[in-house]
This record gives sequence, C-alpha cells and structure tokens, in this order.
Amino acid sequence: MIRKIFKTLARLAPGKLSSKAIRRSNERTPHEPEIFKGSRIGIDQRLVSQAAMRTIEGLQKAGFQAFVVGGAVRDLVLGIRPKDFDVATNAEPEQVQRCFRRARIIGRRFRLVHVMFGPDTIEVSTFRALQAEDTDIDEHGRVLRDNVFGEQHEDATRRDFTVNALYYDPISDKVLDYHHGVKDLKDRILRMIGNAEHRYREDPVRMLRAVRLATKLDFRIESSTSQPIRQLASLIHNIPSARLFDEMLKLLYSGNSYEGLRQLREQGLHHGCLPLLDLVFEESEPSAVQFIALALHATDDRIHDGKPVSAGFLFAALLWNLVRVRWQQLHQKGEHLIPALNQAIDEVIDQHLDALAIQRRYVADMREIWLMQPRFEKRQAASVARLMEHIRFRAGYDFLLLRAEAGQCGADLAQWWTHYIEGDSSERARLQSQAASAGGNGSPGKSSRRRRKRASPEGVQRLPDPAIDQ
Repeated sequence: MIRKIFKTLARLAPGKLSSKAIRRSNERTPHEPEIFKGSRIGIDQRLVSQAAMRTIEGLQKAGFQAFVVGGAVRDLVLGIRPKDFDVATNAEPEQVQRCFRRARIIGRRFRLVHVMFGPDTIEVSTFRALQAEDTDIDEHGRVLRDNVFGEQHEDATRRDFTVNALYYDPISDKVLDYHHGVKDLKDRILRMIGNAEHRYREDPVRMLRAVRLATKLDFRIESSTSQPIRQLASLIHNIPSARLFDEMLKLLYSGNSYEGLRQLREQGLHHGCLPLLDLVFEESEPSAVQFIALALHATDDRIHDGKPVSAGFLFAALLWNLVRVRWQQLHQKGEHLIPALNQAIDEVIDQHLDALAIQRRYVADMREIWLMQPRFEKRQAASVARLMEHIRFRAGYDFLLLRAEAGQCGADLAQWWTHYIEGDSSERARLQSQAASAGGNGSPGKSSRRRRKRASPEGVQRLPDPAIDQ
C-alpha cells in the first residue's frame, strides 16, 4: 500500500506530469500551465545555444526565474534549429543588467536587455502584465508604450499566438504551456491568443506575422484568427516603416518567400501595406513577373541549402523592373546609356526608399548590382578584368543569369560569361576573340543591338565607364 502511494506521488512530481494527467487534474487553476518534459515532445537540448544557456543559468543563480520563450521554443518542438533565442524572466531590466558583465538596456515602447556573449546576443524581456486601462495607445488601439511588469501567466497571455506562448527551462528540461500551444503545434494550427481583432489593433504587424508563420511552417490559420485580417488591413499604414521592413525581410528569408507574398495578397494585405507586393503581383509584363519569381525561388533554394542570402540582392531584384523600365524610357529619349541608368536608379530609390525603410548599406549593394549590368556587354580584355575584380561581381553575375532566364537579355551573353568564368586561359582568349568579332554595347532592352561606332578625335571609341559616370 505504501509502495503504491509513493509511486503515485512520483508520477505527479513536478516535471514528470504528462499532459493527460494535467488535463485530468481538478486542482489546476487557469493560471497554472501544462508542464511537459522537453525531451518527450521533441526538444533536443543540443540545439539550445550556449549563450541562451549561460543567460538562463546566470539569472537562475541570482534567484530569478528564466526561460527560453517564443519562436525558439516553437522551433525546438518542431525539430528546427532556432536562429535566435529570446529569454523571459521575472527580473526587471536593471536586475538583469547587474547579473552580466556585458548587458545593456534598450527600447522605449518595451524595455529589453541585450546580454552579449562573444558574437551572440540574447534578448531578455521581463514578464509583462496584462494591458491596463491607462495603457498608452493611439486612436486605432495600437499600444505605444507599455512597461508594466507582471506574472508569467500574464506574460503568456500577452503573446500573440498559442505556439509562441511556450516557456522552456533547458536546465530542468521543462516546457510550460498556458494556452495549449503544444497541441496546436501537433495539429499545425496557428491560433491567436484572445480576441483576434483586438490583438491586431494592438499591433497590426501581427497580421503580417500570422501569414508569414503559416507559410513558413505550413500551418493552417485558425478561422477566427484569419477572419479580421482583410477588414483591418489598412491599419498597416500606422506601423513605422522600419518595423515593416524587418517583417518583410523575415518573410523573404522564410524559405518560402514567393508563397508568402502570394498569401499576403490573398489576405488583402497587398494594396498599400507593402509597396513591393504591388510590384510583384501587378506587373503587366510577363518577363518582369518571371524575373521576380525566379529571384525569390533562387533565394529560397539558397536558404534551404544553408547558404548566405544578400538582402541587397533581394531588393535589387524586387525593384529592378522599375529601374529597367525607367532606364528604357530615358535611353529612348536620347540620354546616353550609363547616365540614363544612373538617373533611373536615383529616381526609383528616391521614390521607394522612405516607404521601404531600406538601410543605406543595402541601397549601395543594389546600386552596384544594377550598374554592373551594362558592363557585362563590354567584353574586351581590360573591361572584363576590371569587372571581375569588382567586390560585387558574383552578385552581379547571378543577377545577369536571372535576367537571361527571364528573357530580359540574350542567353548567349550569360553563356559567354559562364564559359569565361569556368574556362582556362586559352578558352578565355577564344571567347574574347569571339566577342570582338561580334561587337556590340549594352542596352536596357531585351537583347543587345549593334550600334554604329562613333570615333573619338584620336580614332578610338570611348565606352562609358559606370565607375566614372557614377
């Protein structure tokens, strides 16, 4: 009899509760979580970063609670290695900062602490209370400032989706689940915590996030979560452009970017929400649509293969058709080739830079990739050597391949460069001899056309050099 009692107590010990046992418990209150053994629901502790481990250990040794939280726990349960780790704690920002040698408090709307270990940065947030009546919000319901700290169950209710409201303690290997997020993960459902319309008004970016996560994870958006999106899509206009850019970048890096953009459009988030969506789906020229689709699919392939992706290249591809059309217009009006391209680039960047909040370093990459395109037409030995020494040459060459595949330049030009890059010295000499006999200069049209050469006073043709004309 005594042995049976001890066995029963052992089964009900903290950390050893099964999900079924917890659901059957009549003593559980709404503020108590379901507790799962991490290893039993698919979490591999080896996927937890050492920086996150050290952050949690440091806070727990100081007497505080600390958990990996949000998307990292979701990915761990799904068997995906998280890219970033966030930590939630009951320690206030100043207390967190005192626990670590390298830590700084950031943010106004939500005060956070960045804890740094070498190149790794862990973002630590304090449990937040439920929204109070005097919370600072705008006329649309968006929260502007909120640093009221609370209990863990309140913090969980403040999270957006059930699958993001999981707390994992890697030291004890426990997952705390307040909103049946583990069940929704198993059922592959994305469900908003609380009233979806109210939560979208609090932060309209959640509408974009819902579509991005559903596309990335191949989840179904629960009906009451998706229903208000089309009606509230215009609230995106109230979001700072920098936050929209960050969300757009996450979607483009999701590994399923083209489908993500298509889903945003289906949900009514295309007109005016993100200007690039209009460019992708409402372009009338088939080659323009094909070019963007090829660029996005190529990006997805690189992400799946674990290769690096350039944001500058991505946005250069998404905005290229605007540049190309304006380049054609200016060139047809009599503007010289390279000055026309420079002017087209300036106009497009000036028009879209503020709306997209693209960082200047990406703009510089975009400009270099675009300005390289007419230089690929010039295949004299000196021009080829200079171009191949360019720091962005590989990106420019990949861009040329996309143009050729979409029918925006001659396939023979892309083949020539491919053979030249892969060829030995004798093959390169043969290719340059072949190019010299063919002649021709760059043009913004679909294919290069032969143009009559006009000699300089010395009898030598001068070709415009983008590096000088810029």
